[in-house]
Amino acid sequence: MSLVRGGDGRARCPWGASTPDYVRYHDDEWGRPIVDDAAIYERLCLEGFQSGLSWLTILRKRPAFRAAFKAFDPRAVAAFDQTDVERLLGDAGIVRHRGKIEATIANARAVVGMQAGDETLRDLVWSHAPKGRRRAPRALGDVLATTPESVALSKALRARGFAFVGPTTVHAAMQAMGVVNDHLVGCHARAECERARVAAVRDGGPTQRG
Repeated sequence: MSLVRGGDGRARCPWGASTPDYVRYHDDEWGRPIVDDAAIYERLCLEGFQSGLSWLTILRKRPAFRAAFKAFDPRAVAAFDQTDVERLLGDAGIVRHRGKIEATIANARAVVGMQAGDETLRDLVWSHAPKGRRRAPRALGDVLATTPESVALSKALRARGFAFVGPTTVHAAMQAMGVVNDHLVGCHARAECERARVAAVRDGGPTQRG
């Protein structure tokens, strides 16, 4: 499946034209570089929650997730205890999955541990951006589920205590955060995302909270 042209005349990746929520997410967020540790932590956790579900479900629940997890402030979430886990299991606004909730807390503690050791999540993630030129996808069938970079980053994250960060989940996060640009050739967002991605690789680029 290739590009879809919307009522506004813009060509989009086909998934990004399917609902108004996806149009906004595709146009304004997906593939735009994120270089803030808390925002990267949020995306990794939300992609973990998405496993087995549609991203649209997570997107629509994102305000509830942000309320439940203190705006994904790693230091705040790292202080959660078993009482918080039970509270979150009763929160109908989020995905009530014990393993994923506990992983979100573990991931917050991993971020705090990295920062205490003078390491940033941003530097770790962006050090796994693909090197050199990468063939741009022309159809959804060209978009990979995992890459050598996502496999390596998954391993590095797990070594630091992160959970629910398998290579497929990590690759989805890398796409969402602009570490890789998987907008299809001809998509109106591709060129702008690529310029921002190159800038982020070079010098940190813009912080995007979403």
